[in-house]
Amino acid sequence: MDTSTPTHIVASWPAPANVKAYTSTRQGGVSQREFASLNLGAHVGDSEADVLANRRLFSSRVDMPDSLVWLNQVHGTHVVALPSIQSLIEADGAVTQQENQVCAVLTADCLPVFFCNKQGSQVAVAHAGWRSLCFGVLEETLAHFNGSDEILVWLGPAIGPAAFEVGGEVRAAFIEQQAEAEVAFVSKGNGKWLGNLYLLAKQRLAAHGVTQVYGGDFCTYQNEGDFFSYRRSGKTGRMASVIWFEKSIEEEEGV
Repeated sequence: MDTSTPTHIVASWPAPANVKAYTSTRQGGVSQREFASLNLGAHVGDSEADVLANRRLFSSRVDMPDSLVWLNQVHGTHVVALPSIQSLIEADGAVTQQENQVCAVLTADCLPVFFCNKQGSQVAVAHAGWRSLCFGVLEETLAHFNGSDEILVWLGPAIGPAAFEVGGEVRAAFIEQQAEAEVAFVSKGNGKWLGNLYLLAKQRLAAHGVTQVYGGDFCTYQNEGDFFSYRRSGKTGRMASVIWFEKSIEEEEGV
């Protein structure tokens, strides 16, 4: 992590320079107690004033346009194209082809998955908890892109493979969708398994021809200093993963 920016992580991927993608950490905010300190979730029981202050802080730190749309995430597979005429959007992913339109998801162990095309003219982010991942949120996101586009993906901070314990029914659900998912689970005995969300996401993306996948080297559960984790703490804050694209240099110069 870049220690000069403790409030956020810059996505590390070869995206076009006009694509901006960040995930917040839990550091550098004003929230107290279990929400300390940069909680960006307004639905977890934190002070509304503190959440709003944190959102302003984060926005300022990453120089974010004033166009962010917060989703009502339901662990589903719906992906909304922004901007939208809806005022309350129930979705677990957002995609846009509009310059300076911010797409965002909130997480605290679930996997945030960033997308952009090589041209830097379309971006998206998906909230991939196990249910959304298993039943197709990544595929739904990819469906919004032109099939001929070269797609880049960055996997943001999520619970890692040494900490994501699940029951046999979760493993079976993934294997039913994709047989090779079997290798993403390691038995702990007593019907419990350790699942690898990062590997599962890479498998699903590869099945649709997306192999330029970066990131996947965090663990929100084990790194308490930098990340909120629902599995670790129960009542806790949320990180935000945001992405947008600006006017490209070529566009500015009229190339």
